[in-house]
Amino acid sequence: MGRYGLPGRITVAGLGISGISAARALAGLGATVTVVDSGDGDAHRAKAAELAELGIEVRLGHLPDGARAGETLPEGTELVVTSPGWQPGSPLFRAAAEAGVDVVGDVEIAWRLRGAGVELRAARRAAAAADAGGDADADAERTPAGPAEWLAITGTNGKTTTTQMLASILKAAGLKTAAVGNIGTPIIDVVLGEEQYDVLAVELSSYQLHWAPSLRAHSAAVLNLAPDHLDWHGSMDAYAADKGRIYEGNTVACVYNVADPATEKLVENADVEEGCRAIGFTLGAPGPSMLGVVDGILVDRAFVENRQKNAQELAEVKDVNPPAPHNIANALAAAALARAFGVAPRAVRDGLRDFRPDAHRVAFVDEVAGVTYIDDSKATNTHAAEASLAAFEPVVWIAGGLAKGATFDELVATSAKRLRGVVLIGADRALIAEALARHAPEVPVVDLDRTDTGAMLAAVREAARLAEPGDTVLLAPACASMDMFANYNKRGDAFADAVRELAAESE
Repeated sequence: MGRYGLPGRITVAGLGISGISAARALAGLGATVTVVDSGDGDAHRAKAAELAELGIEVRLGHLPDGARAGETLPEGTELVVTSPGWQPGSPLFRAAAEAGVDVVGDVEIAWRLRGAGVELRAARRAAAAADAGGDADADAERTPAGPAEWLAITGTNGKTTTTQMLASILKAAGLKTAAVGNIGTPIIDVVLGEEQYDVLAVELSSYQLHWAPSLRAHSAAVLNLAPDHLDWHGSMDAYAADKGRIYEGNTVACVYNVADPATEKLVENADVEEGCRAIGFTLGAPGPSMLGVVDGILVDRAFVENRQKNAQELAEVKDVNPPAPHNIANALAAAALARAFGVAPRAVRDGLRDFRPDAHRVAFVDEVAGVTYIDDSKATNTHAAEASLAAFEPVVWIAGGLAKGATFDELVATSAKRLRGVVLIGADRALIAEALARHAPEVPVVDLDRTDTGAMLAAVREAARLAEPGDTVLLAPACASMDMFANYNKRGDAFADAVRELAAESE
């Protein structure tokens, strides 16, 4: 082992954002790094050239022996660091297993390097103080002694919003924090960067958790579980098990969703530190060791004295933006993690009031002729779409795209009573149409068989035709976007542009 416990020769799989971040960081700490990627386009070559300037070897596309770079383990590799999306059965990882080489992710490396980050920041401060003629020892005494704690969040839906809510609450409490992980700045850059944080709000995907065996958070939450990414994990059980890794070794609190018993089961199966508590959140009145809602008030019966009898008011439902049921659940989960870290009730309220959701997450676009238009393009699976549909009534629903193996019977059956009409777009719209025919045959359906740039405008116009004043036209596709758009952001932008054009036509 070399410096900071790192092996000497490390292979990084993938030339994406997290792969580049890991390669730069590991090379900067003295490891000999090779990056492999099967791609060989102009963008890949440009990134490779930048890394080459740092002394990092990059292997792209086909190798001289005919193999692909992303499938072959470089000679002498002692550790493989993978980007999150690479599947466990990839040829590179099979080769690593045969060679007895461990495969981990960027989150695992960040966790292992937390102490290195503290040392690096101390060294930088000492050098800066010496250059300025100051007292390096006195400067060191004014800084935190250890690495930042991690408050970790996962779930099928709501991860990003909850992580951002948590960061907002922590900031309102006066803590130095950042929202990291599967969101924003790569986590390795934060751990090794200039800033010293008190605590990090860490969003983690099932992919990242799969490759993070030694992660041990202060407290963690699983928001919900629904079938997703099963092509990657192989089964629902495997997907749930990877999500459940977030609870392993927790020291203070494992936060679960009372309405989703599978999340509580993951807590029961977790190996945690002695004294770590199970904390539930619910949209109903909370029992002891829970957070919930009473008469429009978010209340805490977990982190109070005599929780059998007492409750602490945290915020009002109207402080949550938007106050849709699934978002109130997100707020309760964020509040539970913040309270586990010792944050005062007032900071929970102030942080929720300050929070503004990202675009394309139940975002108000406009009101046209008495009809409200809502963009929830981020609802890329059935679980997210069901939560979105539950927040509005009556609804003209715009749905469709790439189903990713999903089925839609449960979603349609649950939401049928809310539907004024449905406009279907995208490659797998027939699957939704079939579910509508079975469970909501009386609901008018418009099937748009087009994928050109004007398709979204046509969908919005059809939705406007079906809607009545007081209705909501909701883009909650329940599908991925890549059949028609570069990503869900572009899909949401197209929806908003179409609504604005509709509004201009109605003036």
